[in-house]
Amino acid sequence: MKIIVCAKQVPDTNEVKIDPVKGTLIRDGVPSILNPDDANALEAALQIKDANPDTKVSIISMGPPQAHYMLRECLAMGADEAFLINGRVFSGADTCATSTTIAGGIQAIGDYDIIFAGRQAIDGDTAQVGPQIAQRLGLPVVTYVQGIREIKDGSIVVERQMEDGYEVIEVQTPCVLTCVKELNEPRYMSIKGILEAYDTPIKEFLTPEEIGLVADQCGLKASPTQVLRSFAPAPKGKGRMLEGTVVEMAKELVSSLQEKHIV
Repeated sequence: MKIIVCAKQVPDTNEVKIDPVKGTLIRDGVPSILNPDDANALEAALQIKDANPDTKVSIISMGPPQAHYMLRECLAMGADEAFLINGRVFSGADTCATSTTIAGGIQAIGDYDIIFAGRQAIDGDTAQVGPQIAQRLGLPVVTYVQGIREIKDGSIVVERQMEDGYEVIEVQTPCVLTCVKELNEPRYMSIKGILEAYDTPIKEFLTPEEIGLVADQCGLKASPTQVLRSFAPAPKGKGRMLEGTVVEMAKELVSSLQEKHIV
């Protein structure tokens, strides 16, 4: 079996701040990490590999040269090979151009049975790239996968998370599956894996032509989305704590609401 996992290096959102004047993200000094949902997608692929040793797991990402570190982390966890789509022509891409580019990279890699991706990236939270990759490749897609029940010859049975439960879906392969954190607990890198990861070359796609595209299909040129500004919401005012018995607090609350003409 051949599995491809789409991964993204993202800024740690716990450390991200916004320039109040420019309205842009302050990236200086902000650590980059493997997108959490993508880690769950990788773990799902590795668990299939554990059960079926002849499985090959490939990682593909689009990003700057520093994404090598994230890809080597994936290799250290157990992936077999890694590919990076890297070049200025790919920069500035929205989800539309990103999905086109990654789909081109997947086709350049070749044969596959399952394509795993995270539900969404924590820097954009759009949850669009996975389904768009499926659309570009003409494949069926199941989003919000929280469980894998069975892998059959030519199909896979999964649980799709819903607000009030889940549904069981059998989908033909090849297919695209986007994963949520409830699916599994990603494993740690092993010492042996870390050592081997740095001896494994990472294949780079540096031009659109290498993935069957042209420049106008990539990056900012191919991105219809325009971001007008980014901003942090204004901080909320200090709350007021009520004290006393339940009856006293209820009376004080009603009185305060009446003063503000809310009730």
